[in-house]
Amino acid sequence: MKKNITIAFFDTKPYDQETFERVNNDFHFRLKFFKNHLTPDTTILAQNTAAVCAFVNDTLNKIVIEDLYQMGIRLIALRCAGYNNVDLRAAYQRIHIVRVPAYSPYAVAEYTVALILTLNRKIHRAFYRIRDGNFTITGLKGFDMFGKTVGVIGTGKIGRVLIQILKGFRMRILAYDPMPDPLFAQASGCEYVDLPSLYAQSDIISLNCPLTKETYHLIDRESINQMKHGVMLINTGRGHLVNTKALIEGLKSGKIGAAGLDVYEEESDIFFEDFSNQVLSDDVLARLLTFNNVLITSHQGFFTEEALLNIAQTTLQNVKAYFSGEPLDNEICYHCNAPRCRHKEAGRCF
Repeated sequence: MKKNITIAFFDTKPYDQETFERVNNDFHFRLKFFKNHLTPDTTILAQNTAAVCAFVNDTLNKIVIEDLYQMGIRLIALRCAGYNNVDLRAAYQRIHIVRVPAYSPYAVAEYTVALILTLNRKIHRAFYRIRDGNFTITGLKGFDMFGKTVGVIGTGKIGRVLIQILKGFRMRILAYDPMPDPLFAQASGCEYVDLPSLYAQSDIISLNCPLTKETYHLIDRESINQMKHGVMLINTGRGHLVNTKALIEGLKSGKIGAAGLDVYEEESDIFFEDFSNQVLSDDVLARLLTFNNVLITSHQGFFTEEALLNIAQTTLQNVKAYFSGEPLDNEICYHCNAPRCRHKEAGRCF
C-alpha cells in the first residue's frame, strides 16, 4: 500500500474524529477533518488528498464528482450504509464508491423499539409533565404490545434483528420484502405478506428498507388510506420513504395515531446541527413538531459506541483495500445497479 495517504473527512463531529483517530492507529493514514458538508462550494478542501470520506447529508452530485475527479481523487468512502445521495452514473468508470453496508443492526433495531415504547406509553410527554410539577397521568394511556400486530417493511439485517426483538413481546409479526426469505420466516415466526395486507392489518408499521426508486414515498396518501385507523408509524430508514405532507394529513385526520421519525425528507440542512437560537425555517418540520403524538429525533438510531467503531473500522479497511489493490467487497456499482460490484471477478468496476 502507498504511504502517506491522506483522507479528507467531511461533515465531521467531535465523536467522528475521536473514533477514526483511535481506529487509525491500526492503519496509519493521514486524516483531515472538516466540519463543512461536502458540496460544490467545499470540494476545494479535498485538494491534495487521495480519498474523500462522506456522510449521509453530504452532496455527491455530478458537479462534486467532476471536481473530485479533476483533483485526481479516485475513491469516495461513505461512512454509512445508504448511498441515495450519490450520483452513481456520474461516478461510473471515474471514481470508486465504497460504503459501510452493516455497522450495527442492533443499534438501529433497538432504537426502533425505543421509539415504539416511548410513543406507546407517552414517556416523552410524562417526562416534561413531571419536570413541570404535573404528576397526573390523564392522557398518557398506552396499550399492551402483547398480541398486537406489527408490520416490518424490509427484512435485511436491521429488519431481522427488529423482528427477533419484537418476538419477545409475543406480537404477531408481518413482514414485507421484495425478496422474501421463507427459511427466515419459519425460523423467526414472522409471516411474509404483500404491502396492502401489511397496511390493513398492522397496529404498528416500521420502515427498515433502503431508499430506491421503488421505495421513494412508499408511504403516501394512498398507502396511509389502506392502514388501520390510529396506526403507529416508525421510520428509522430514510426520510424520503415517507411523503411528509401526506403524513401530516394522516395525523390531522387521526388515521396515523402516532409517528416516530429518526429521519426526515429535508434533513440534510438541519439534522446534526444546532438551531436552538434561531427560528426554524422549515415550515413542514415545524408543523410536525406541533403534534404531541409525533416523536422526532435527529438521525441518531445508529449512534452507539459499537456502531461508531464498526463504521470507522470498515471505512478505513475499504480505503486500505483500494490502495492495496485488494477486491472492494463494499463497492457500489452503477453498472450493476447493486450495492456491490459483481460483474468483475476482481470485485472492481474498472
